[in-house]
Amino acid sequence: MIFTSDNWAGAHPSIAASLTAHSTGFAPAYGTSDLDRKVEQKFNEVFEREVAVFFVGTGTAANSLALSAVNRPGGVSFCHSEAHVIADECGAPEFFSHGSRLVPVDGLEGKMDPANLEAQIARFPAGFVHAGQPMAITLTQATESGTVYTPDEIRAISAIAKAHQLPLHMDGARFANALVALDLTPAQMTADLGVDIVSFGGTKNGCWCAEALVFLDPAMAEQTPFIRKRAAHLFSKSRFIAAQFDAYFENDLWLDIARHANAMSARLQSGISASSNSRLAWQSPANETFPIVSKALAKQLAAKGAMFYEWTPPRSASHLVGSDETMLRLVTSFATTQDNVDQFIDIVG
Repeated sequence: MIFTSDNWAGAHPSIAASLTAHSTGFAPAYGTSDLDRKVEQKFNEVFEREVAVFFVGTGTAANSLALSAVNRPGGVSFCHSEAHVIADECGAPEFFSHGSRLVPVDGLEGKMDPANLEAQIARFPAGFVHAGQPMAITLTQATESGTVYTPDEIRAISAIAKAHQLPLHMDGARFANALVALDLTPAQMTADLGVDIVSFGGTKNGCWCAEALVFLDPAMAEQTPFIRKRAAHLFSKSRFIAAQFDAYFENDLWLDIARHANAMSARLQSGISASSNSRLAWQSPANETFPIVSKALAKQLAAKGAMFYEWTPPRSASHLVGSDETMLRLVTSFATTQDNVDQFIDIVG
């Protein structure tokens, strides 16, 4: 019953097999192999347009280099107040963009509220050098709360970005989980709604170590080859990232993996909702579930082999948790089975 994180799951067997298949022989380095080119073309097909793709090793790198690519002197980027980019990346986005800042925007269920976003942008009027200048908006899809921005919600944030001439970045560490939850194509969830840059995550969805920075307008990526190299994320043997993505996309494996993870999360949520000893903090359509249980039940679950994180509630939801209660975060993956889920539900009772 391991629900700590989808990062704890290993590599999907098909992805592991692809790594093994490409581990022998010789291939041109630094992203110039035939396999690299094949996968770059696949990204064009996935997003239904010519894109610029840069493989990196971590989601933190993808997010940091995305913001670095659009940096301005005194630059300010806007994100949800509890987004991974501001809460869990140890200042990497600011470091790699040489002192830009992240400004938090409040909103329920992990999603930026458009009115709050407008209010925060207004704090940086054009030409007021002391405050600095807006440079980007970044949203997380799926969010840190396991929720997803709907097309209308993305469109509303995109309209604000365009009105202020700001690029819109999507942190897609769980991109596939959001995509299948919404039943959209990648283009429908990004470019068609005004998203400019995507941090495309594979690691949480069955890959070993595969992330990509995707510019939906290649013209925006002119300096990114140098930015990536300077940040030490130009892999010499990049064919091993390409090998993962090659298997990831084959026969829509990536979507099947995400559907399974989401289905296991939905099964957890159904069981928790039916329990008299727990309740959901909110509904989560992706692969993260947030139940509220007594502290005694949390200890009982851990004693019987369940692994999870006790979670600090978002500020907007802190009132949901009583003094003798705790919020848990349960994350499912391709490796989660129905037996894992049902065993957890049986203990919850």
